Amino acid sequence: MSDTNLSLPQIAALVVLMVEAGEISNTEMRARHGITLDGANRRTLNELKLVDSWKQGRAYVHMLTDAGWARVAEEFRTGTVKATGSPWAMARALMGGVQGFMERTDRRLADVFGPASDVEALIREAYGELVMEPGGWVSLTELRVLLRDVTRTKADETLRRMAAMPDVNIVPESNQKALTRRDREAALIIGDQDKHLISIGA
Repeated sequence: MSDTNLSLPQIAALVVLMVEAGEISNTEMRARHGITLDGANRRTLNELKLVDSWKQGRAYVHMLTDAGWARVAEEFRTGTVKATGSPWAMARALMGGVQGFMERTDRRLADVFGPASDVEALIREAYGELVMEPGGWVSLTELRVLLRDVTRTKADETLRRMAAMPDVNIVPESNQKALTRRDREAALIIGDQDKHLISIGA
């Protein structure tokens, strides 16, 4: 757990920036969520490198950093603010529910709230080049060849997020004896199971 405890307004700002998953100004934060990130709270989150902030015209614009995403995940797991009252009880219940979902599905907050990834577009494009018929099966071995410029970690993160989408199906090879060494190396691990084939758009 981080050595620096955050206040409730600071955690609220991090959660808002997480949900927005991109740049947002104080004006937009106030209009959409009823809060802003100003003064000491902004300086604290900037100094902790949880939020990047810069002036755009007369208003500050903010964006959650990678460390900020990690800190929100930490707060979801453990929580340090001991506030009371119905709004906080509701927020804690929702945070616990999201945390439970992520643990069950082996996902991260960025998978739930993050914007559509450019890697997802590359995966869908590569699948389209390989598939023989709409919704057909493509091996991850062949797919990864076309994704050679994408890191394995980023590709796997995106594939795991896509696996929860209604038009995507990622499954193990039913005939395990047919798998080559390359097939096994290219497998996507979800939970404790290796997946080898992907279908999109069926």
